[in-house]
Amino acid sequence: MDSAFVIVEAYDPLDPTGNVTIKWDVMSWTPDGYVAAVTINNFQMYRHIGAPGWTLGWQWAKKEVIWTMVGAQTTEQGDCSKFKANIPHCCKRIPIVVDLLPGVPYNQQFANCCKGGVLSAWGQDPASAVSAFQVSVGLAGTSNKTVKLPKNFTLQGPGPGYTCGPAKVVPSTVYLTSDRRRKTQALMTWNVTCTYSQFLASKNPSCCVSFSSFYNETITPCPSCACGCHNKNNCIMSNSKAAHRTGINTPKKDNTPLLQCTHHMCPIRVHWHVKVNYKEYWRVKIAITNFNYRMNYTQWTLVAQHPNLNNVTQVFSFDYKPLVPYESINDTGMFYGMKFYNDLLMEAGPQGNVQSELLLQKNKDTFTFKQGWAFPRKVYFNGDECMLPPPDTYPFLPNSANANPITSLTMAASVLLAVMSIW
Repeated sequence: MDSAFVIVEAYDPLDPTGNVTIKWDVMSWTPDGYVAAVTINNFQMYRHIGAPGWTLGWQWAKKEVIWTMVGAQTTEQGDCSKFKANIPHCCKRIPIVVDLLPGVPYNQQFANCCKGGVLSAWGQDPASAVSAFQVSVGLAGTSNKTVKLPKNFTLQGPGPGYTCGPAKVVPSTVYLTSDRRRKTQALMTWNVTCTYSQFLASKNPSCCVSFSSFYNETITPCPSCACGCHNKNNCIMSNSKAAHRTGINTPKKDNTPLLQCTHHMCPIRVHWHVKVNYKEYWRVKIAITNFNYRMNYTQWTLVAQHPNLNNVTQVFSFDYKPLVPYESINDTGMFYGMKFYNDLLMEAGPQGNVQSELLLQKNKDTFTFKQGWAFPRKVYFNGDECMLPPPDTYPFLPNSANANPITSLTMAASVLLAVMSIW
């Protein structure tokens, strides 16, 4: 089957141009092939590639081999028995490449390599959203006219979900010399674009959202089995001895989760609490809780869509960045941890949560607490959309409340105590 018929385009309305672009720059020709610099750019605004990192694969068009690599390695060498003197790094028709780990010898390093395959999200840390390596290819074309582009690219980041298009020749990359007085360019350049689909990654969500408010004592929980209940038989109660045994936080090679027993059975829960109503402002508390004993989340991101995010006054404890994919609409923002403070969400347990509050200025033309307006329309954690409760279960205004209620200290205190008890 032609590969053009199996390519699945993915589209995220909150990050319509987000993708991972793999660029091959041919830097020199060799007697039997070429030397290329391969750069992986994560242009996704809020989806990073975490540990154990990216895995890149492709199929050679002919019978090419990889003589050497710098800054990365293939997972298998393959059958190189026909070579007598110089043995290639890899002879497989479909090589699988991974990044090197930090701390490798200097002569094995390449610019932007050796981070264990971890790539930050473009919107969070652009400088860390790039990875690169050098590959020397043999038994290949030795000119722009005779070289054959690799095909059938695959990307794991670190799990499934990415679909890659065909390699396309593009204008050669231009480089500036170190003194910035002279431009050089690659002999040939081709790009591969990979996009992410949450539906391809998993049939179930990986997070859920719960709601509460000062004006209603009801706490709207995550939907039951929001993330599927296939792990229900292997979960651990939070108050059991098993939750405190040695080695419970050790991850498995296949990343199998070990979840705390909950009615929603999600690894991550995001709680949105409408905390206080002032005359000109209103305050929200956000708490993210990890229920997976075997995984922590480094460089986590949280994205929320709400019409009042166009007027954020202050965010406490989290870093914040507006996301404006459509210039006329400013209703989406990205929250992420402050470096060296709370950018690491620990495993399930007493330390397995991060919290923040945000202060929003009211727009008197649109502000209301009626009909669930105070709650977000969409929530994403680490780039995956979370399941929200059904709209008819949202905390509602009491019948006696007016359109712009004043805070009831008694009710606010009781709701806050109830919310703290579920955290």
